[in-house]
Parts: sequence; C-alpha cells; structure tokens
Amino acid sequence: MLGVYDYTVVLTYMSIISAVVGIACSFQPQLILGAVICLMVCGGLDAFDGKVARTKKNRSSFEKKFGIQIDSLSDVIAFGVLPAAIGFNLIKTSRFLIRLTTKTHYYSYLTDVLFAICAVYVLTAVIRLAYYNVTEDERQEVESGNREYFAGVPVTTSAIIFPLIYLLMLANKLDLTLVYMFFMGICAFMFISEAKIRKPGFKHLIILVILGIVEVMLMVVCKIFLKK
Repeated sequence: MLGVYDYTVVLTYMSIISAVVGIACSFQPQLILGAVICLMVCGGLDAFDGKVARTKKNRSSFEKKFGIQIDSLSDVIAFGVLPAAIGFNLIKTSRFLIRLTTKTHYYSYLTDVLFAICAVYVLTAVIRLAYYNVTEDERQEVESGNREYFAGVPVTTSAIIFPLIYLLMLANKLDLTLVYMFFMGICAFMFISEAKIRKPGFKHLIILVILGIVEVMLMVVCKIFLKK
C-alpha cells in the first residue's frame, strides 16, 4: 500500500480522524462541545507526534519527508478547517446575530464578513503550513537537528485559544461569537506574520496538555450544571 503505516505516524493519523469527527460534530449545534473537544485532542496529539516519530533512529529520507507532509496536511484539517467549521456554526446559531435580523438589515452584511473571516483564516493556515514545509525542507538540506524558533504563530495555537473562548461562553452563558471571530481574524494575521516564536520544550508541552485536560473537564461541568 502507498504511504507509511508504522508507529511514527499513528498520532498524526489519529489527529486527522479526530478532526474529521470534530467537523462532523460542528454541523450539529448540540454537538459543538464535541467539536471543541476534538480540536483539543488534535492539539494534544500534535504536541507529541514529532517526538514519537524521532524515536525511530533508522528512518529513511522518504519516511522523514512523508512525516513532514502528512503532519502539515493533518494540521490543515485540524487547526485550519475545524476551527473555521466551529466558527460557521457559532455564526449560524448566535443569539446576538439572530436578534439583529429583527432590528436591522445590516445583519446579512455582518454575517457575510464573519463568514469571510473564516475563509481567510483557513487560507492563511494553508499558506503558513506550505511555507513551513518548504523552509523546513531547505533547512534540513544544510543542517541537522530541530529548529528552535517558528516564523509566525503556529496553527496549533488554535487548540488553545478557541477552546478557552468557548469555555468562557459556557461558564458565563454569554454569546461570544464576535469575540471568537475577532481572535480568528487575529490568528489569521499572525499565522503569516514574521514574528519569531520559540518552539516550546517538552515541559511546556506537558503543562499545556494538563491545562487542556482541566479545560475539558470544566467545559463538561459547565455543560452539565449550567445548561439551564
């Protein structure tokens, strides 16, 4: 069969499956929490897929290049399409935006702008990941080891930012759709910025995973006890 199927890409494949499930959940308003949790699962899997892959010392050049490509393709779905799909759902079910339909005809223009932000967000995520693939391939031709800095904000930050906004929505029973979309626009810009971001170390990743688990628990508690 075409492709690579050893343990070095298992986490990446699991992330793709989680992202697809999350996108499917985002189409149902009652399952939006499931979509957000899938986004966080993708973030957790992405945090360690590279480290797992590098434990195999005899990886061929093909396996290394395949790993880079499949990781970026996974990130497009998980951190590009999935957050945008959640954003689409929030726009369509926003209480604030729906109330505007009875007060002003500008509602349709506002939703068009918000949908456009979702589209631009996906576009910039794809651009960033393509840029990363090209520069990483060029870097590996002249040096070994891992890079210490990212150029621009990694798309994986969406697994931290957007679940936190959704948690605030649940905890305070507020419609923060516009806040979600505002940060989606900011992320879209930062993805293709030239800002230098230090690559997090293993300890930082563990801390982020623990915080993510706590965040998921709080979301579930809020959903169960504050649903009325």
